[in-house]
Amino acid sequence: MSGYICPHCKNPIYDDEALLCLYCGGSLGRSTGFLGKLRYPRHAIILTVLIILVLLSLVILVIQ
Repeated sequence: MSGYICPHCKNPIYDDEALLCLYCGGSLGRSTGFLGKLRYPRHAIILTVLIILVLLSLVILVIQ
């Protein structure tokens, strides 16, 4: 059973799916995948989605 070392407190974490350290609560820096990013969006993702929606609405408006 291989452990992952927390970059903050240096304690081993043996949970393969853990995103936060069990001891200090710090982020383990693991990627959450595409669906995880949609569930917890960052400002850049929100801005990108809004820009795409505005451009799509403009294209639909011009086509009609």
